[in-house]
Amino acid sequence: MLEAFIQVAEQLSVSAAAAELGVSKSVVSKRVAQLEQAVRATLFARSTRRIALTPAGEAYLDFARSALRAVADADERLRDLRQELSGQIRITAPVSWGQQVLARLLPAFLARHPAIEVELLLGDRLMDIAYERVDIALRMSSHGTPDLVAVPVARLDWVICAAPAHLARAGAPATPAELVNHPCMSYWRESSDDAWQLQRGDEALTVRVQGRYHANNPEAVAEAALAGLGVALLPTYVCDAELADGRLQRLLADWTPITKFGNQITAVAAPDRLRLGRNRALLDYLRAALGDHTAPG
Repeated sequence: MLEAFIQVAEQLSVSAAAAELGVSKSVVSKRVAQLEQAVRATLFARSTRRIALTPAGEAYLDFARSALRAVADADERLRDLRQELSGQIRITAPVSWGQQVLARLLPAFLARHPAIEVELLLGDRLMDIAYERVDIALRMSSHGTPDLVAVPVARLDWVICAAPAHLARAGAPATPAELVNHPCMSYWRESSDDAWQLQRGDEALTVRVQGRYHANNPEAVAEAALAGLGVALLPTYVCDAELADGRLQRLLADWTPITKFGNQITAVAAPDRLRLGRNRALLDYLRAALGDHTAPG
């Protein structure tokens, strides 16, 4: 009954809820009616054209979600006691880091646990993990809410770099102030991203840079840097190989870039989700695979 109610509440359609549950419309309607009778309240306002939650339905929805999740958690914990890791893990991660790092690690985890299913959702917006039923959200930030647990997973280091072709043409900046003489590129979303913050020990400064190319994806910035378009501020997971083989050269190595994305990847989850064995197993696997989990000082 609860699952039928939740699906109708989210879809605002008995037909769509039935399709999602794989049952007939009459079955869904019957289950909702049984629930309304059990709780002695009208949960939906119905008309010939639409269906909507009543105030009672809106109040009951959060409780229904919690109750359904509690039942599922209880089932999972029983399986954990039998040492059987199974079920679905729903994960979110930033697009770039998810493609470059996380997606390469998940196949080995799935090979270890053949009864576990992973649903990976890549996106750069902060999802409402409770509403969207996310088990673990991997974020370039430790910011969360008091009802969520934040666990550091991996370092996130940043580097200023450029291709030899650009440096041969324009020279290498010897100080942060000289960046103003170069076209600069970074993971850009708004004009404030043209202010680069750098730190060296106790010394901190901000340099207002400029350039003709803006991209909201670090791989696109890396490609432009490789083409010699200018100086780039990049996360190292995007350009480690290019730095190692000399296609990109690190600049101002004694300065540490400070970005709004922070210096670590953090796993954010509701406490009850981290108590599930499969979720703990994934988190432990990622922390081990990614090595140093502490943020650089």
